[in-house]
Amino acid sequence: MSEKILLVDDDKKIIELLEKYFIAAGYQVITAHDGEQALELHAAHQPDLVVLDYLLPKQNGREVCKRLRETSNTPILMLSARDDETDRLIGLELGADDYVGKPFSPREVIARTKAILRRGIVRNSGSGRIIVAGSLRINPVAHEVSFASQPLELTPTEFKILALLAAAPGRVFSRLQIADQFQDFAYEGYERTIDAHIKNLRKKITDGQKRIATVFGVGYKWVSDE
Repeated sequence: MSEKILLVDDDKKIIELLEKYFIAAGYQVITAHDGEQALELHAAHQPDLVVLDYLLPKQNGREVCKRLRETSNTPILMLSARDDETDRLIGLELGADDYVGKPFSPREVIARTKAILRRGIVRNSGSGRIIVAGSLRINPVAHEVSFASQPLELTPTEFKILALLAAAPGRVFSRLQIADQFQDFAYEGYERTIDAHIKNLRKKITDGQKRIATVFGVGYKWVSDE
């Protein structure tokens, strides 16, 4: 069965254009034109990914993203006509997996969608082995993470970043090395999105210690409690 995509934008021309490209790429498509409708359709249809416009009537994209993250780990690709890096990072900090600025190429949106969905496929160098790093336990096959015996709710992107770091405790990964694991193409500013995802992970892994350490000028590493 093909993946189900929820397209959310108040611009009908954009919805029609993206719907055409997604259907041609083999996806099922559901469309919404405001924030409230997006939340209702998400609850009713449980899509595999949401393409979410930043500026929406009734509830804006930031609020929709925040509310979705309260109950769901569905991947979110945000769209925005505002060329503002602060807005982009806020969206990522709220739990979006990626961000595309308007005007955009529909092919780029499809490519970003495919990359996000691939990140959600459970794999760990093909082995599917359990990753244990001190109090952290990651089961790639079941897509489950626990820390200090407490389950963690992570987005697909957060899951993959954490698995990469935890599989090699103490090893420093640069932002570009992390980005290379989860993107099939490079684009300007992606290193900043890694910072936003790391910030989200730090908020979720709280035991009084900074488990994901910054090595200034280099990147990030997992600090085990072993």
